[in-house]
Amino acid sequence: MTTIVPARIKDLPRSQAQRRVLIVLIVAQVLSGIGLAAGVTVGALLAQDMLGSTSLAGLLSALSITGSALAAIAVGRISQARGRRSGLAAGYLAGAIGSAGVIAAAVAGSSMLLFVAMFVYGAGTATNLLARYAGADLAAPEYRARAVSTVLVATTLGGVVGPNLAAPAGNLAHALGIPCLTGLFLLSGTAYAIAALILAIWLRPDPLLLARTLEAERAAATFAHPDDADNRVRPAVGWRRSGVLVGALVMALAQLVMVAIMTMTPVHMHHHGHIAAASGLVIAIHIGAMYLPAPLSGWLVDRYSWLTVAAASGLVLLAAGIVAANAPDGSAATFAVALALLGVGWNLGLVSGTAIITDAVPLATRARTQSSVDGAIAIAGAMGGVASGLVVTAAGYPLLAVGGGILALAIVPAVVVAARSR
Repeated sequence: MTTIVPARIKDLPRSQAQRRVLIVLIVAQVLSGIGLAAGVTVGALLAQDMLGSTSLAGLLSALSITGSALAAIAVGRISQARGRRSGLAAGYLAGAIGSAGVIAAAVAGSSMLLFVAMFVYGAGTATNLLARYAGADLAAPEYRARAVSTVLVATTLGGVVGPNLAAPAGNLAHALGIPCLTGLFLLSGTAYAIAALILAIWLRPDPLLLARTLEAERAAATFAHPDDADNRVRPAVGWRRSGVLVGALVMALAQLVMVAIMTMTPVHMHHHGHIAAASGLVIAIHIGAMYLPAPLSGWLVDRYSWLTVAAASGLVLLAAGIVAANAPDGSAATFAVALALLGVGWNLGLVSGTAIITDAVPLATRARTQSSVDGAIAIAGAMGGVASGLVVTAAGYPLLAVGGGILALAIVPAVVVAARSR
Protein backbone atom coordinates (compact mmCIF):
# COMPACT_ATOMS: atom_id res chain seq x y z
CA MET A 1 0.00 0.00 0.00
CA THR A 2 1.25 3.51 -0.82
CA THR A 3 0.66 6.33 1.62
CA ILE A 4 -0.38 9.74 0.33
CA VAL A 5 1.07 12.01 3.00
CA PRO A 6 4.81 11.39 2.49
CA ALA A 7 4.48 11.88 -1.26
CA ARG A 8 2.61 15.14 -0.73
CA ILE A 9 5.18 16.29 1.76
CA LYS A 10 8.17 15.53 -0.41
CA ASP A 11 7.03 16.69 -3.80
CA LEU A 12 5.35 19.64 -5.48
CA PRO A 13 3.73 21.67 -2.65
CA ARG A 14 6.90 21.67 -0.59
CA SER A 15 9.15 22.58 -3.52
CA GLN A 16 6.80 25.39 -4.57
CA ALA A 17 6.79 26.77 -1.03
CA GLN A 18 10.58 26.57 -0.87
CA ARG A 19 10.97 28.49 -4.14
CA ARG A 20 8.63 31.22 -2.89
CA VAL A 21 10.47 31.43 0.45
CA LEU A 22 13.85 31.77 -1.27
CA ILE A 23 12.60 34.52 -3.62
CA VAL A 24 11.20 36.56 -0.73
CA LEU A 25 14.32 36.03 1.38
CA ILE A 26 16.60 37.06 -1.50
CA VAL A 27 14.74 40.35 -1.99
CA ALA A 28 14.82 41.07 1.76
CA GLN A 29 18.53 40.18 1.95
CA VAL A 30 19.44 42.59 -0.84
CA LEU A 31 17.69 45.37 1.05
CA SER A 32 19.23 44.39 4.38
CA GLY A 33 22.66 44.36 2.73
CA ILE A 34 22.09 48.04 1.97
CA GLY A 35 21.09 48.51 5.61
CA LEU A 36 24.31 46.92 6.82
CA ALA A 37 26.39 49.34 4.76
CA ALA A 38 25.68 52.36 6.93
CA GLY A 39 27.31 51.08 10.10
CA VAL A 40 30.33 49.69 8.26
CA THR A 41 30.88 52.73 6.04
CA VAL A 42 30.17 55.79 8.18
CA GLY A 43 29.39 54.58 11.70
CA ALA A 44 32.88 55.18 13.11
CA LEU A 45 33.21 58.46 11.20
CA LEU A 46 29.96 59.75 12.66
CA ALA A 47 31.02 58.72 16.15
CA GLN A 48 34.39 60.42 15.75
CA ASP A 49 32.70 63.58 14.48
CA MET A 50 30.21 63.68 17.36
CA LEU A 51 32.50 62.52 20.16
CA GLY A 52 35.71 64.20 19.00
CA SER A 53 37.67 61.06 19.84
CA THR A 54 38.99 58.22 17.71
CA SER A 55 39.28 55.89 20.70
CA LEU A 56 35.61 56.32 21.64
CA ALA A 57 34.59 55.73 18.02
CA GLY A 58 35.50 52.06 18.49
CA LEU A 59 32.97 51.87 21.31
CA LEU A 60 30.20 52.34 18.76
CA SER A 61 31.22 49.16 16.95
CA ALA A 62 31.35 47.24 20.23
CA LEU A 63 27.84 48.41 21.13
CA SER A 64 26.53 47.38 17.73
CA ILE A 65 28.08 43.91 18.06
CA THR A 66 26.68 43.52 21.58
CA GLY A 67 23.25 44.56 20.35
CA SER A 68 23.62 42.07 17.52
CA ALA A 69 24.34 39.22 19.93
CA LEU A 70 21.33 39.97 22.13
CA ALA A 71 19.08 40.62 19.14
CA ALA A 72 20.00 37.23 17.68
CA ILE A 73 18.65 35.56 20.80
CA ALA A 74 15.50 37.72 20.80
CA VAL A 75 14.78 37.11 17.11
CA GLY A 76 15.28 33.39 17.66
CA ARG A 77 12.83 33.34 20.56
CA ILE A 78 10.20 35.16 18.50
CA SER A 79 10.80 32.79 15.57
CA GLN A 80 10.51 29.80 17.88
CA ALA A 81 7.14 30.95 19.17
CA ARG A 82 5.61 32.64 16.12
CA GLY A 83 7.64 31.58 13.07
CA ARG A 84 10.39 33.03 10.91
CA ARG A 85 8.15 35.71 9.43
CA SER A 86 7.51 37.39 12.77
CA GLY A 87 11.07 36.97 14.04
CA LEU A 88 12.87 38.28 10.97
CA ALA A 89 10.41 41.14 10.41
CA ALA A 90 10.80 42.21 14.05
CA GLY A 91 14.59 42.12 13.75
CA TYR A 92 14.67 44.30 10.64
CA LEU A 93 12.14 46.69 12.16
CA ALA A 94 14.46 47.07 15.17
CA GLY A 95 17.31 47.80 12.75
CA ALA A 96 15.19 50.53 11.13
CA ILE A 97 14.39 52.02 14.55
CA GLY A 98 18.09 52.00 15.41
CA SER A 99 18.89 53.84 12.17
CA ALA A 100 16.28 56.47 12.97
CA GLY A 101 17.77 56.79 16.45
CA VAL A 102 21.24 57.43 15.01
CA ILE A 103 19.82 60.24 12.86
CA ALA A 104 17.99 61.73 15.86
CA ALA A 105 21.18 61.52 17.94
CA ALA A 106 23.18 63.36 15.26
CA VAL A 107 20.55 66.08 14.94
CA ALA A 108 20.33 66.51 18.71
CA GLY A 109 24.08 66.14 19.26
CA SER A 110 23.40 63.49 21.92
CA SER A 111 26.19 60.94 22.39
CA MET A 112 24.09 58.90 24.84
CA LEU A 113 21.27 58.55 22.30
CA LEU A 114 23.87 57.60 19.69
CA PHE A 115 25.13 54.75 21.89
CA VAL A 116 21.62 53.44 22.51
CA ALA A 117 20.69 53.74 18.85
CA MET A 118 23.75 51.82 17.65
CA PHE A 119 22.97 49.09 20.18
CA VAL A 120 19.50 48.74 18.64
CA TYR A 121 20.88 49.09 15.11
CA GLY A 122 22.84 45.87 15.67
CA ALA A 123 19.56 43.94 15.41
CA GLY A 124 19.66 44.43 11.65
CA THR A 125 23.06 42.74 11.42
CA ALA A 126 21.90 39.78 13.52
CA THR A 127 18.72 39.36 11.48
CA ASN A 128 20.60 39.48 8.20
CA LEU A 129 22.70 36.51 9.31
CA LEU A 130 19.81 34.59 10.91
CA ALA A 131 17.82 34.72 7.67
CA ARG A 132 20.07 32.00 6.21
CA TYR A 133 18.44 29.46 8.51
CA ALA A 134 15.00 30.27 7.07
CA GLY A 135 16.29 29.23 3.66
CA ALA A 136 17.03 25.74 5.00
CA ASP A 137 13.77 25.01 6.86
CA LEU A 138 11.93 23.55 3.85
CA ALA A 139 14.92 22.48 1.79
CA ALA A 140 15.47 18.79 1.12
CA PRO A 141 18.51 17.55 3.06
CA GLU A 142 20.55 17.06 -0.12
CA TYR A 143 19.96 20.72 -1.11
CA ARG A 144 19.99 22.33 2.33
CA ALA A 145 23.45 23.90 2.20
CA ARG A 146 22.79 25.33 -1.25
CA ALA A 147 19.60 26.96 0.05
CA VAL A 148 21.58 28.53 2.90
CA SER A 149 24.22 29.81 0.50
CA THR A 150 21.59 31.31 -1.83
CA VAL A 151 20.29 33.48 1.00
CA LEU A 152 23.81 34.43 2.07
CA VAL A 153 25.02 35.52 -1.35
CA ALA A 154 22.00 37.80 -1.82
CA THR A 155 23.46 40.09 0.85
CA THR A 156 26.41 40.82 -1.42
CA LEU A 157 24.45 42.93 -3.89
CA GLY A 158 23.12 45.26 -1.22
CA GLY A 159 26.47 45.32 0.54
CA VAL A 160 28.19 46.45 -2.65
CA VAL A 161 25.52 48.97 -3.69
CA GLY A 162 25.10 50.54 -0.24
CA PRO A 163 28.54 52.17 0.24
CA ASN A 164 28.42 53.55 -3.31
CA LEU A 165 25.29 55.48 -2.37
CA ALA A 166 27.12 57.40 0.38
CA ALA A 167 27.52 60.57 -1.71
CA PRO A 168 23.92 60.83 -2.98
CA ALA A 169 22.60 59.85 0.46
CA GLY A 170 24.75 62.60 2.00
CA ASN A 171 23.34 65.10 -0.49
CA LEU A 172 19.83 64.04 0.42
CA ALA A 173 20.61 64.44 4.12
CA HIS A 174 21.99 67.93 3.46
CA ALA A 175 18.82 68.84 1.53
CA LEU A 176 16.74 67.66 4.49
CA GLY A 177 18.79 69.76 6.89
CA ILE A 178 20.40 66.89 8.80
CA PRO A 179 24.13 66.01 9.07
CA CYS A 180 25.54 64.59 5.83
CA LEU A 181 27.02 61.53 7.56
CA THR A 182 23.51 60.42 8.55
CA GLY A 183 22.52 60.05 4.91
CA LEU A 184 23.46 56.37 4.78
CA PHE A 185 21.55 55.74 8.02
CA LEU A 186 18.51 57.34 6.39
CA LEU A 187 18.94 54.90 3.52
CA SER A 188 19.62 52.07 5.96
CA GLY A 189 16.46 52.70 7.97
CA THR A 190 14.36 52.80 4.82
CA ALA A 191 15.90 49.57 3.49
CA TYR A 192 15.43 47.74 6.79
CA ALA A 193 11.82 48.93 7.07
CA ILE A 194 10.98 47.77 3.53
CA ALA A 195 12.67 44.42 4.19
CA ALA A 196 10.55 43.99 7.32
CA LEU A 197 7.40 44.86 5.36
CA ILE A 198 8.24 42.41 2.56
CA LEU A 199 8.81 39.58 5.02
CA ALA A 200 5.67 40.38 7.04
CA ILE A 201 3.47 40.39 3.93
CA TRP A 202 5.00 37.83 1.57
CA LEU A 203 6.91 35.26 3.63
CA ARG A 204 3.96 32.92 3.43
CA PRO A 205 3.80 30.08 4.13
CA ASP A 206 6.11 30.57 7.07
CA PRO A 207 8.97 28.12 6.38
CA LEU A 208 9.56 27.06 9.98
CA LEU A 209 5.88 26.61 10.84
CA LEU A 210 5.22 24.69 7.62
CA ALA A 211 8.27 22.49 8.22
CA ARG A 212 6.92 21.64 11.67
CA THR A 213 3.51 20.77 10.22
CA LEU A 214 5.04 18.55 7.55
CA GLU A 215 7.25 16.86 10.14
CA ALA A 216 4.18 16.14 12.29
CA GLU A 217 2.36 14.68 9.27
CA ARG A 218 5.38 12.56 8.43
CA ALA A 219 5.55 11.25 11.99
CA ALA A 220 1.84 10.42 11.92
CA ALA A 221 2.21 8.63 8.58
CA THR A 222 5.20 6.68 9.85
CA PHE A 223 3.24 5.60 12.91
CA ALA A 224 0.18 4.60 10.85
CA HIS A 225 2.10 2.90 8.01
CA PRO A 226 5.55 1.93 9.25
CA ASP A 227 6.26 -0.23 6.19
CA ASP A 228 5.35 2.39 3.58
CA ALA A 229 6.36 5.70 5.08
CA ASP A 230 9.62 7.44 4.43
CA ASN A 231 11.61 6.32 7.47
CA ARG A 232 14.60 8.56 7.62
CA VAL A 233 16.99 7.98 10.47
CA ARG A 234 16.62 10.75 13.01
CA PRO A 235 19.70 12.23 14.60
CA ALA A 236 20.65 10.46 17.83
CA VAL A 237 20.48 12.46 21.04
CA GLY A 238 24.26 12.27 21.42
CA TRP A 239 24.78 13.62 17.91
CA ARG A 240 22.36 16.46 18.58
CA ARG A 241 24.47 17.64 21.50
CA SER A 242 27.86 17.17 19.85
CA GLY A 243 26.56 18.51 16.52
CA VAL A 244 25.44 21.76 18.09
CA LEU A 245 28.77 22.14 19.87
CA VAL A 246 30.92 21.44 16.81
CA GLY A 247 28.74 23.58 14.51
CA ALA A 248 29.00 26.47 16.94
CA LEU A 249 32.76 25.92 17.31
CA VAL A 250 33.33 25.94 13.54
CA MET A 251 31.42 29.19 13.02
CA ALA A 252 32.71 30.93 16.16
CA LEU A 253 36.37 30.17 15.40
CA ALA A 254 35.94 31.25 11.77
CA GLN A 255 34.31 34.49 12.94
CA LEU A 256 36.91 35.23 15.62
CA VAL A 257 39.88 34.64 13.31
CA MET A 258 38.30 36.51 10.40
CA VAL A 259 37.45 39.60 12.47
CA ALA A 260 40.84 39.66 14.21
CA ILE A 261 42.92 39.57 11.03
CA MET A 262 40.52 41.73 9.00
CA THR A 263 40.43 44.44 11.68
CA MET A 264 44.18 44.90 11.93
CA THR A 265 45.18 44.48 8.27
CA PRO A 266 44.23 48.05 7.24
CA VAL A 267 45.99 49.39 10.34
CA HIS A 268 49.12 47.39 9.52
CA MET A 269 49.03 48.57 5.91
CA HIS A 270 48.62 52.19 6.98
CA HIS A 271 51.63 51.95 9.28
CA HIS A 272 53.71 50.80 6.31
CA GLY A 273 52.77 53.65 4.02
CA HIS A 274 49.78 52.31 2.10
CA ILE A 275 47.17 54.90 1.19
CA ALA A 276 43.54 54.54 2.28
CA ALA A 277 42.48 53.56 -1.23
CA ALA A 278 44.79 50.53 -1.16
CA SER A 279 43.52 49.24 2.17
CA GLY A 280 39.95 50.01 1.08
CA LEU A 281 40.41 47.85 -2.03
CA VAL A 282 41.84 45.02 0.07
CA ILE A 283 38.81 45.14 2.39
CA ALA A 284 36.43 45.26 -0.60
CA ILE A 285 38.08 42.12 -2.01
CA HIS A 286 37.79 40.50 1.40
CA ILE A 287 34.06 41.25 1.71
CA GLY A 288 33.44 39.92 -1.79
CA ALA A 289 35.30 36.72 -0.88
CA MET A 290 33.17 36.38 2.26
CA TYR A 291 29.88 36.12 0.36
CA LEU A 292 30.39 35.45 -3.35
CA PRO A 293 31.71 31.87 -2.90
CA ALA A 294 28.59 30.89 -0.90
CA PRO A 295 26.93 28.95 -3.77
CA LEU A 296 30.11 26.94 -4.28
CA SER A 297 30.40 26.31 -0.52
CA GLY A 298 26.81 25.12 -0.43
CA TRP A 299 27.35 22.77 -3.36
CA LEU A 300 30.49 21.36 -1.74
CA VAL A 301 28.65 20.67 1.53
CA ASP A 302 25.78 18.94 -0.26
CA ARG A 303 28.16 16.99 -2.51
CA TYR A 304 31.00 16.06 -0.15
CA SER A 305 29.52 16.54 3.38
CA TRP A 306 29.94 19.21 5.99
CA LEU A 307 32.94 17.35 7.49
CA THR A 308 35.06 17.93 4.41
CA VAL A 309 34.06 21.57 4.00
CA ALA A 310 34.45 22.44 7.69
CA ALA A 311 37.94 20.92 7.70
CA ALA A 312 38.73 22.87 4.52
CA SER A 313 37.65 26.03 6.31
CA GLY A 314 40.30 25.54 8.99
CA LEU A 315 42.98 24.87 6.39
CA VAL A 316 42.07 27.89 4.25
CA LEU A 317 42.06 30.16 7.30
CA LEU A 318 45.49 28.82 8.25
CA ALA A 319 46.72 29.60 4.73
CA ALA A 320 45.30 33.12 5.03
CA GLY A 321 47.19 33.69 8.27
CA ILE A 322 50.46 32.41 6.82
CA VAL A 323 50.17 34.56 3.68
CA ALA A 324 49.27 37.66 5.73
CA ALA A 325 52.13 37.12 8.16
CA ASN A 326 54.66 36.78 5.34
CA ALA A 327 53.32 39.55 3.12
CA PRO A 328 55.98 42.10 2.16
CA ASP A 329 55.16 45.40 3.86
CA GLY A 330 54.85 47.21 0.54
CA SER A 331 52.77 44.59 -1.29
CA ALA A 332 49.07 45.44 -1.27
CA ALA A 333 48.48 42.56 -3.71
CA THR A 334 49.73 40.00 -1.18
CA PHE A 335 47.51 41.42 1.54
CA ALA A 336 44.61 41.22 -0.92
CA VAL A 337 45.35 37.52 -1.51
CA ALA A 338 45.55 36.90 2.24
CA LEU A 339 42.24 38.59 2.94
CA ALA A 340 40.57 36.90 -0.02
CA LEU A 341 41.61 33.56 1.50
CA LEU A 342 40.35 34.81 4.87
CA GLY A 343 36.94 35.57 3.37
CA VAL A 344 36.72 32.21 1.60
CA GLY A 345 37.70 30.35 4.77
CA TRP A 346 35.05 32.23 6.75
CA ASN A 347 32.42 31.40 4.14
CA LEU A 348 33.29 27.70 4.15
CA GLY A 349 33.05 27.70 7.94
CA LEU A 350 29.74 29.55 8.05
CA VAL A 351 28.00 27.41 5.42
CA SER A 352 29.28 24.08 6.79
CA GLY A 353 28.61 25.11 10.40
CA THR A 354 25.07 26.15 9.52
CA ALA A 355 24.52 22.76 7.85
CA ILE A 356 25.84 20.97 10.95
CA ILE A 357 23.51 22.89 13.27
CA THR A 358 20.48 22.39 11.02
CA ASP A 359 21.21 18.67 10.73
CA ALA A 360 21.67 18.20 14.48
CA VAL A 361 18.79 20.24 15.91
CA PRO A 362 15.16 19.02 15.79
CA LEU A 363 12.51 21.37 14.41
CA ALA A 364 10.87 21.73 17.81
CA THR A 365 13.83 23.70 19.19
CA ARG A 366 15.63 24.72 15.99
CA ALA A 367 15.05 28.49 15.96
CA ARG A 368 15.97 28.96 19.62
CA THR A 369 19.17 26.92 19.30
CA GLN A 370 20.21 28.62 16.06
CA SER A 371 19.79 32.07 17.57
CA SER A 372 21.82 31.13 20.65
CA VAL A 373 24.61 29.90 18.39
CA ASP A 374 24.55 33.13 16.38
CA GLY A 375 24.70 35.11 19.60
CA ALA A 376 27.86 33.19 20.49
CA ILE A 377 29.26 33.89 17.01
CA ALA A 378 28.70 37.62 17.48
CA ILE A 379 30.46 37.52 20.84
CA ALA A 380 33.37 35.61 19.26
CA GLY A 381 33.63 38.34 16.64
CA ALA A 382 33.71 41.01 19.32
CA MET A 383 36.43 39.12 21.17
CA GLY A 384 38.44 38.85 17.96
CA GLY A 385 38.18 42.57 17.35
CA VAL A 386 39.25 43.49 20.88
CA ALA A 387 42.04 40.91 21.11
CA SER A 388 43.51 41.80 17.72
CA GLY A 389 44.61 45.26 18.83
CA LEU A 390 46.11 43.94 22.03
CA VAL A 391 48.06 41.19 20.24
CA VAL A 392 49.41 43.54 17.57
CA THR A 393 50.46 46.08 20.20
CA ALA A 394 52.24 43.43 22.25
CA ALA A 395 53.68 41.13 19.57
CA GLY A 396 53.04 42.52 16.10
CA TYR A 397 50.77 41.82 13.14
CA PRO A 398 52.61 38.71 11.81
CA LEU A 399 52.12 36.88 15.12
CA LEU A 400 48.41 37.82 15.11
CA ALA A 401 48.02 36.43 11.58
CA VAL A 402 49.87 33.18 12.20
CA GLY A 403 48.29 32.71 15.62
CA GLY A 404 44.82 33.20 14.15
CA GLY A 405 45.53 30.64 11.45
CA ILE A 406 46.76 28.08 13.97
CA LEU A 407 43.69 28.69 16.14
CA ALA A 408 41.43 28.06 13.13
CA LEU A 409 43.21 24.75 12.56
CA ALA A 410 41.49 23.47 15.73
CA ILE A 411 38.38 23.10 13.55
CA VAL A 412 39.88 20.02 11.85
CA PRO A 413 40.19 17.65 14.86
CA ALA A 414 36.88 18.93 16.27
CA VAL A 415 34.87 17.94 13.20
CA VAL A 416 36.70 14.62 12.87
CA VAL A 417 35.79 13.69 16.46
CA ALA A 418 32.21 14.83 15.94
CA ALA A 419 31.84 12.80 12.75
CA ARG A 420 32.92 9.65 14.56
CA SER A 421 30.23 10.16 17.23
CA ARG A 422 27.46 10.69 14.70
